[in-house]
Amino acid sequence: MAYKLLIINPGSTSTKIGVYSGEKEVLVETLRHSAEEIGKYDTIFDQKGFRKEVIMKVLKENNIDVNSLDAIVGRGGMLRPIPGGTYEVTDKLLEDLKVGVSGQHASNLGGILAHEIVDELQDIARISGMPELPRRSIFHALNQKAVAKRYAKENNKKYDELNLVVVHMGGGVSVAAHKNGQVIDVNNTLDGDGPFSPERAGSVPVGDLVKLCFSGKYTESEVYSKIVGKGGYVAYLNTNDVREVLKAIEEGDNHAKLIFDAFIYQISKAIGEMSVVLKGKVDTIILTGGIAYSPVVINAIKENVNWISNLTVYPGEDELLALAQGAIRVLDEEEEAREY
Repeated sequence: MAYKLLIINPGSTSTKIGVYSGEKEVLVETLRHSAEEIGKYDTIFDQKGFRKEVIMKVLKENNIDVNSLDAIVGRGGMLRPIPGGTYEVTDKLLEDLKVGVSGQHASNLGGILAHEIVDELQDIARISGMPELPRRSIFHALNQKAVAKRYAKENNKKYDELNLVVVHMGGGVSVAAHKNGQVIDVNNTLDGDGPFSPERAGSVPVGDLVKLCFSGKYTESEVYSKIVGKGGYVAYLNTNDVREVLKAIEEGDNHAKLIFDAFIYQISKAIGEMSVVLKGKVDTIILTGGIAYSPVVINAIKENVNWISNLTVYPGEDELLALAQGAIRVLDEEEEAREY
């Protein structure tokens, strides 16, 4: 039976939706949201009505009746650390998404079924230098896993026999070491770790951040927004669109070029870090996410890291299909929905 599925994948700068008949793609749309639109809302949860309205409008325009759907699948968001899988919606799951029990991110709005938050960090990777602040596994788990398994399948290999460095480049940037089927180290992509990105500050000088927090100039939420939402490209160049940055560079904007070069520099450094985690044994470096559509970005990173391993590029993400496949396995009773 070809189940009819609606897949909802909210990201920091867009809401991606897909309608599937089984694994066959019927409709896929990327509903982009500008920094100005998102900036109208104080919290992620406040965006719920705005995003829902946009989704329902697209479904109506394409004559898709929500009552005809067999399942609605959402990228679940920032939940407590749990094993990967498809989770049944419970009141507890929804409440944790609403309050952002593990952090505030647009994926919390997926809310119908949980997003895979895979916590496979090796113990040594959890040590931060402060016992009160252990490093956490918060990254683009669904797409990272999907493209890693895709690479394995296309090369007639098993995912759990490969060493991979996977880089997701979107509103946030996650760089992970995949060793024998597990993500053993990755930057906390959400709130202050790793490379900066279109909307996030990434790792910043901690001492100076402490001084900023106690300067009396900003509230807690205002400081946090500088880290997530108004950091990175938004802070330096007032845009979350890398295409606009590249256009500015073409027009001779030297400041834009400096920020772009720093973006490439930081991602390349992070790839180097993860290659050390894998002791230099890297089968391939996978670049994925929306920014991976840019040949300028790909070539710039390649120039820095091709001595480590070859590059494999999967532009965009496979998250919609991965979510659909998870729902199909549950509907076909190949696996049971997990309880959160």
